[in-house]
Amino acid sequence: MYFPSWLSQLYKGLSRPIRRTTQPIWGSLYRSLVQSSQRTNPEFNSFAVRTNTCGELRSSHLGQEVTLCGWIQYRRQNTFLVLRDFHGLVQVVIPQDESAASVKKILCEAPVESVVRVSGTVTSRPAGQENPKMPTGKIEIKVKTAELLNACKKLPFEIKDFMKKTEALRLQYRYLDLRSFQMQYNLRLRSQMVMKMREYLCNLHGFVDIETPTLFKRTPGGAKEFLVPSREPGKFYSLPQSPQQFKQLLMVGGLDRYFQVARCYRDEGSRPDRQPEFTQIDIEMSFVDQTGIQSLIEGLLQYSWPNDKDPVVVPFPTVTFTEALATYGTDKPDTRFGMKIIDISDVFRNTEIGFLQDALSKPHGTVKAICIPEGAEILPVFLNANRNWNSPVANFIMESQRLELIRLMDTQEEDVVLLTAGEHSKACSLLGKLRLECADLLETRGMVLRDPTLFSFLWVVDFPLFLPKEENPRELESAHHPFTAPHPSDIHLLYTEPKKARSQHYDLVLNGNEIGGGSIRIHNAELQRYILATLLKEDVKILSHLLQALDYGAPPHGGIALGLDRLICLVTGSPSIRDVIAFPKSFRGHDLMSNAPDSIPPEELKPYHIRVSWPTDSKAERAH
Repeated sequence: MYFPSWLSQLYKGLSRPIRRTTQPIWGSLYRSLVQSSQRTNPEFNSFAVRTNTCGELRSSHLGQEVTLCGWIQYRRQNTFLVLRDFHGLVQVVIPQDESAASVKKILCEAPVESVVRVSGTVTSRPAGQENPKMPTGKIEIKVKTAELLNACKKLPFEIKDFMKKTEALRLQYRYLDLRSFQMQYNLRLRSQMVMKMREYLCNLHGFVDIETPTLFKRTPGGAKEFLVPSREPGKFYSLPQSPQQFKQLLMVGGLDRYFQVARCYRDEGSRPDRQPEFTQIDIEMSFVDQTGIQSLIEGLLQYSWPNDKDPVVVPFPTVTFTEALATYGTDKPDTRFGMKIIDISDVFRNTEIGFLQDALSKPHGTVKAICIPEGAEILPVFLNANRNWNSPVANFIMESQRLELIRLMDTQEEDVVLLTAGEHSKACSLLGKLRLECADLLETRGMVLRDPTLFSFLWVVDFPLFLPKEENPRELESAHHPFTAPHPSDIHLLYTEPKKARSQHYDLVLNGNEIGGGSIRIHNAELQRYILATLLKEDVKILSHLLQALDYGAPPHGGIALGLDRLICLVTGSPSIRDVIAFPKSFRGHDLMSNAPDSIPPEELKPYHIRVSWPTDSKAERAH
């Protein structure tokens, strides 16, 4: 695919990250959006009633007659105004002579954020009045004609990124929030990366972009699905939580390489890092193994990565699920900093400390610890590295144990050791959470543990195939999903000790966030039926179409899905995935702009054979 040079340069400008900072960000963001526009970009202005964008004009345009369209950013002394569009800002000089009274009236009386079209001449700013903070800061537009295209009423908030606004207000007036440079940057960067992904997959590696249905049927396991009523009594569609079954069926159909920028839906309630509807880069391949999928994704991210960031280095490091849990206490570790979990069980084999004795006497019992650098400032009542240990446990620790602990933990003065004892996975999980909490505390004190410019990728592999159900530990559920293939070395365990079987499931983690997950699939119908019916106790009739397809010559296949929203959130440094989605839902899954979900009159529900059963007859409850 050919890219004009101006577009390549614009992408470099669009790909600067947003930093979390107390300083106003709109200036640097604006510069990043338009830094490369050193010459006219006719493609931006084709088919439009303008000759140029507001952000592209430079000294090289001096003397040119131009027509610009945009929003009034602000006005000063009825002499100057700044015009803004998606591309940047430019200063406009309001004419003061009597012959241009009508033009002056339009530009002086139009409220801020009104939409105007102006025509005039590009001139140099007077000496000493240049603005080096604006890429257009050396020029201004002497206006000859002006037209008010649409006046703006009083705004609920100013369109400035450094003006603090509650998220609820931003979502209520999302169409105004989208005008900000920050949102413009995020959405344009998202578009850029998706375009590069499409090019990499379709043009360079022969993938086929295929849309799959949104109305489907319920599937066993996994997240809860949204139901959509049909006109057949008692029958419902489900919105797919992912295109999983369709992508496998496409492999059975011989498409060989599929991808889709897929819309997915999960009725998971209130979660700060999730949306009821979200987007995945969904991928499936035939005749592939786990290494092939991982290499594909590494190349995909390398190719689509913003140009002004440090290049993505491949291959990404890999750890097993067991190693990740033992070292970091989580299956999505943030590897940008240390504070790793250390097993100190051997130090206390002969201890007289009761709770340590009790833990080590049980199956899978262990004693674990992490060292918090300079943690004495934030956690004063724990074991620290100096001789005056300040902890109730310290009095019972022998000198030899203390010295061995210092050696194993490599502690320094003012470091703090956090220790826990208990069942292995629970002890690791607890320390994993404390590790992140302590990192947050240390960084609030000014210590830099996690470089905000560093992107630390990690593959986590060899997950368990099954987990015990929380509500009934004697029963099993899929750790990933029921179509995940077992590890080749563990297939025999399915018939003897299925809890011990590992899967061919792999997750991609970035800076402590899971941004992708996938697996090699079961392509044998008999094995798939056994796992569904015998091990998971699922009704195989629901998946009869898939089981039948697997019996008709299904090739070996596997795939992965990248969470696009979370990936772009991390790339831009945004605090929430809602900052990289054009029209997101609130924390509780509501559209505050349109007030969705909304009630439906009873007469409109009749064709769907649905009647609402209210929890109470109270009018107040119904209104609520």
